[in-house]
Amino acid sequence: MNRILALFAIGLGLGGGIGFLAAASNNVTFDGHDHGTHSHAAALGDVQSHDHDAMVDLPAYGAPSLAVQLMADPVSGWNLHVQTEAFRFAPEHAGGPHVPREGHAHVYVDGVKIARLYGNWMHFAELPEAATVAVTLNSNDHKMLSVAGDVLRATATLPAAP
Repeated sequence: MNRILALFAIGLGLGGGIGFLAAASNNVTFDGHDHGTHSHAAALGDVQSHDHDAMVDLPAYGAPSLAVQLMADPVSGWNLHVQTEAFRFAPEHAGGPHVPREGHAHVYVDGVKIARLYGNWMHFAELPEAATVAVTLNSNDHKMLSVAGDVLRATATLPAAP
């Protein structure tokens, strides 16, 4: 039994050491990433400052288009209608490699990402007064799509209550 534990300890030590050396030789650092130093809402403002949401810049010719509309739901809340051209929602490929003109959308309310969208409609049970809803088109690998450096983004703002 002592021999098994000794072999286990040796294997654990060698495995950890080899793993550490492999990571170091591939420039892997162990300092992590501090999410407290930036806002994920940057995707709606200065896009280049947000390194999690790299962009796929598309040529203007044949690029997708995007428009959004917020409508009061007849029963309760709000309905968001996302209209695209030259773009296909592809939930079956989410997380996969970039394929031109397909992917999904990211939905933001007042600068905070709240959901991924895999189709043209979304219902909000409630929204804050005068909220701004923004939608970006994203490739399968979650990179924001842009044309000539401008993110494919559309916004709609709720009217303020009278």
